[in-house]
Amino acid sequence: MLRYTRYYEHDGMLRAYANRAMFLAILFAVIALASLGFAIYVRIQPPTVIRVDKDGNATVVGGGVRTNQTSAIEMMLRRQAGSGDGDAAAPGTAPTDLEGKALVRRFLDRYLSYTPDSAARNFAEALNMMTANLRSFTMNRLRDDDTLGRIDQDHIISDVRIRSIERAKNSPWSYVVFGVKEIHKVRDGAEATDRIVGQYNVRLVEEQRSEVNPSGLLVAEYSERQMVGERDNGLDQKSELEK
Repeated sequence: MLRYTRYYEHDGMLRAYANRAMFLAILFAVIALASLGFAIYVRIQPPTVIRVDKDGNATVVGGGVRTNQTSAIEMMLRRQAGSGDGDAAAPGTAPTDLEGKALVRRFLDRYLSYTPDSAARNFAEALNMMTANLRSFTMNRLRDDDTLGRIDQDHIISDVRIRSIERAKNSPWSYVVFGVKEIHKVRDGAEATDRIVGQYNVRLVEEQRSEVNPSGLLVAEYSERQMVGERDNGLDQKSELEK
């Protein structure tokens, strides 16, 4: 009997299956405990909060992400340069070329396009886009030339169509604008139309951004030069089929 059971047992297959099942049970138990621990760790972590300031800069609140030290210092210097006190940080970003072209277009539309009813309002909006010294000079010139009076007397309607706005190379905020201005006058029952192709030079300066001036740009210099002009007295009858 001892000779038969010396090397082999009769339930060896069952015992091997039991050992394999026990190993798999211990392995799955370890995996389950690790998954449960990871779930608890993720659950107790604070939620990720992203704060976006008035400049459009996004920062992660909560300390879960290591911020770039250079970016943080740059943001701090911009806030210090943009605001004089520590209560509120004014935007310190520089204006873009797109904002400069938009301001030039809006200024020319207000200053060169008007009717007898809207002339005073358009001139006022254009003057608000100028610097203090250019505004004072322009107001004196409008008063000396009696521009509003002549517009009402001759029923002048002016319309400008901007063809192109190009940035000058000799100055960082100087623009050269080409456009066509049509001026309609009515005097003694006769209408006269002037079509003027002109070049308009506009130079801008930077100031601090604000609610009144969100772009941070003002018109510092303005000049115009007539390139081509023609007069239409209304006697020439043109066909609608002509191009």
